Amino acid sequence: MEKIKNIIFDYGNVIFEINFKRTQAALLQLGIANVEEFFAHKKHNPIFDNFETAAITPAEFRAEIRAAANNTNLTDAQIDEAWNSLLIGVSGNNHEVLLDVKKKYRTFLLSNNNEIHYDWIINYIKKEFGIANYDNHFEKAYFSQHMRLRKPNVNIFEQVIKENNLNPQETLFIDDSPQHIEGAKKAGLHTLLMDVHPEKLNDFLHQHHIL
Repeated sequence: MEKIKNIIFDYGNVIFEINFKRTQAALLQLGIANVEEFFAHKKHNPIFDNFETAAITPAEFRAEIRAAANNTNLTDAQIDEAWNSLLIGVSGNNHEVLLDVKKKYRTFLLSNNNEIHYDWIINYIKKEFGIANYDNHFEKAYFSQHMRLRKPNVNIFEQVIKENNLNPQETLFIDDSPQHIEGAKKAGLHTLLMDVHPEKLNDFLHQHHIL
């Protein structure tokens, strides 16, 4: 891709498969009736944004889930299992694909995440791939709960741009969420909407002449 020198990748459903329907079903089993409104890809209860920006702790998040389910007897383990049902895993050879991209571009990860999911993911990649974190796959990996900011707010993109002295006109952002794409555009970034399964990441990058 001409003039692009830097690429910022989303994580969920770009590199790592997630499934909102599984979590909706799990939350329904906990006793939360209005799951389509409570937790969905494009719209959800404010507790999820608050958790992704570390405005609430894991204990406070679990308390909110108990309140939504109207069940104070739900255990931490039950809530975490339901919440982590969202997480499927890294698709195909995407870790190798990322290393190939890194040879040609400065690359970054920018993920809306939270402490419970982050801990699960770190344990998963250690167990399945023998890697401790994403330090080797990106110049820097950014997670919303560490930044206390989240996509699609323009300030999270501006922080990544500023900290790494990126020229937005030379920087591409790849995400599966249209609302996040719009936030990136406000920061002046080039964008690509990931509209295929994450196992097709390599094909997607070749299709758009990135690899």
